[in-house]
Amino acid sequence: MIGITVNIGLKKGMMEVFRNILLASDGSSHALRAAEKAAELAKLSNGLITILYIIDPSRSKSEVLSVGDTDALEDKRKKRLQETEEVFLKHELEYTVKILKGEPGPSIVHYANDNKFELVVIGSRGLNSFQEMVLGSVSHKVAKRAECPVLIVK
Repeated sequence: MIGITVNIGLKKGMMEVFRNILLASDGSSHALRAAEKAAELAKLSNGLITILYIIDPSRSKSEVLSVGDTDALEDKRKKRLQETEEVFLKHELEYTVKILKGEPGPSIVHYANDNKFELVVIGSRGLNSFQEMVLGSVSHKVAKRAECPVLIVK
């Protein structure tokens, strides 16, 4: 069990339960750690997980060039998500996968807000503070703009 209690607007000692959880995943090691935390939270509440994978058009061309063709790229993306899906299969949790195209930060926020998720779980990329100040991280953008709580997993 993880030590997270959200007491916003609750009586003392009550823990908020999240039944509709969005996991933003890019298949990275950070995203896999976030998947584990999302699974732990979903088990507490018998929640439903939606895995959201964003295809960033600004990176798509370079990915196609490095992989060789679009079919190989599609296979590579499926493999990235396979490990994440295995986390939820291992815990026998219900999940769905949604793949969208767009800029990651705004796309995650838009999907989370439009679909009324109760919690967004996202991995931290570990940018140094100068990079984060100049560029901003996806997780920081999501935390600032999502209408629901956001759990950033290191």
